[in-house]
Amino acid sequence: MTLKNNKSLGQHWLKDRMVLDYIADCALVEGVETALEIGPGLGTLTSSLLKRFDRVVAVEFDTRLAENLPKSFPGKNLEVINADFLKFDLRKVASPYVVAGNIPYYITSPIIMKLLEAENRPARIVLLIQKEVAERIAAKDGRESVLSLSVQNRATVELGDVVPKDYFTPPPKVDSRVIILEPRDPLVGDEVLKLIKLGFSAPRKKLAHNLSRYGKEKILAAFASLGLSPDARPADLPLALWRDLYELLKIA
Repeated sequence: MTLKNNKSLGQHWLKDRMVLDYIADCALVEGVETALEIGPGLGTLTSSLLKRFDRVVAVEFDTRLAENLPKSFPGKNLEVINADFLKFDLRKVASPYVVAGNIPYYITSPIIMKLLEAENRPARIVLLIQKEVAERIAAKDGRESVLSLSVQNRATVELGDVVPKDYFTPPPKVDSRVIILEPRDPLVGDEVLKLIKLGFSAPRKKLAHNLSRYGKEKILAAFASLGLSPDARPADLPLALWRDLYELLKIA
């Protein structure tokens, strides 16, 4: 049976075995025997994961694909769950486990934050996502964003190989890139993240303007204490400076 891709679900099949094996290799963590795969589709990445992990749990939204996948791997320790991953209870997967997947571009951020904020977060997350988004998540040195700061607050970020769009069937409009996340305890709390979101409310404007509710005098004093220019933009501040700025601005 030939299964066609569902464009509305962002399905683009990756069949290059070297790339698939590379993604699976990136997911290997010593002592971890379970891999959770997001959106297995036709099972091309599933095949590589089953060769490296004792158990694979695959969450597939598309019912026809979820029903067909087990037939491709008879006798293998593969559990296929037909569910929307964003509604899937991660507590059903016993720790320790890793996550791998070639995920739809349009739900990249919700998927990543769900994994990082999970009660039983994975030991490692390896995802193939839109190249531009992967690079934005890893951005530093004056190129920060709410997305990069939110992810880097809860994980170390490493960029993997670029995968050209013509490696997919059908090809998407842009290239993809592997991103590797190592989850950790958050470096800053929710109040700092609220300040970050306020600071980025108008990303191209000066940070002092976006934080005007705190009062110009208080803001400039805090900037001076941190060695920040009055003309600083939101993207200029790394996570540690946002934390220090929050401490100076918060009401005692």
